Amino acid sequence: MTALDSSTARKAMIDSQLRTSGVNEEFVLGRMNAVAREDFVPDGQRSMAYIDRAIALGDGHYLASPVVHGMMLTESAPNANDSVLIVDSGSGYFAELISPLVKDVTRASIEEALSESAKTTHSLVVVEGAIESIPDSLASRIADNGRIVTGIVERGVTRLAVGRKIAGTVSMQAVADIGIPVLHEFDAPKSWSFA
Repeated sequence: MTALDSSTARKAMIDSQLRTSGVNEEFVLGRMNAVAREDFVPDGQRSMAYIDRAIALGDGHYLASPVVHGMMLTESAPNANDSVLIVDSGSGYFAELISPLVKDVTRASIEEALSESAKTTHSLVVVEGAIESIPDSLASRIADNGRIVTGIVERGVTRLAVGRKIAGTVSMQAVADIGIPVLHEFDAPKSWSFA
């Protein structure tokens, strides 16, 4: 994809995907116009970087559609004082989108996010995928009064959700039903039921 093609594709993404889906905040559109999405997908997928669906990254993980990233960035409401933790499945795209808008960004793999060893807390945590539950290992990385933006899976439906940690408890609220790639590493433990 040439630079001209990439620029044209980003403009089309903004006009025909983001704006038509209600993603109109100038800081979001500006960042999504500035970051070359094709640099964050496998070489064989570069020509599809701006399509309106998730792109396979390998190992069962995906780069979410542009609308998902636009909505996540909007709901993150980043500010210059935020210390941000991004949990991603390897693309680095969202970290690139948000990094100029905040104080600092730390990327964590899914395995690192599930690890009990990390002690640093962040004012904003963004999980680039839909999860069934927030494990204690991840909740402990959200500062008190900190925010989390993630997809949640409820009865097979993915929703964009935002939350806040108050007095040690994370409360979540769904904001939109939208197709978000599921991160199965965060699936809730299965239990037997005789009902």
